[in-house]
Amino acid sequence: MTGHVRSFAQMLTERQGERLPQWLHAVRQDDLPGLHTLAAGIDRDGDAVIAGLTLPWSSGVVEGHVNRIKMLKRQMFGRAGFALLRKRVLLAE
Repeated sequence: MTGHVRSFAQMLTERQGERLPQWLHAVRQDDLPGLHTLAAGIDRDGDAVIAGLTLPWSSGVVEGHVNRIKMLKRQMFGRAGFALLRKRVLLAE
C-alpha cells in the first residue's frame, strides 16, 4: 500500500497525469479495498483528474474567494439579509 500511495503522491507533485491509467491498473491488481474505492472514485471523474494532474491551470484563487464569502455568510447567519451581506463582501476585499 505504501508504494501505491507514494507513487500517487509523486504523480501529484510532479504533475504526471499520463501515469494515472497505469497506477489505477496496478492498484486493482492488489488486494487493497481502500485503494479500490479510491480508484473507483477516480474512474468516475477520470478526465477531470487527468486534467488536474497535467494542466497548469488552477481554480485556487476562485476557491479562496468562495471560502471567504462563505465565512462571512456564516458570521452573519440569521442577522441580516442579502443587501448587508453584499456590502460586507464588497468591503472585506
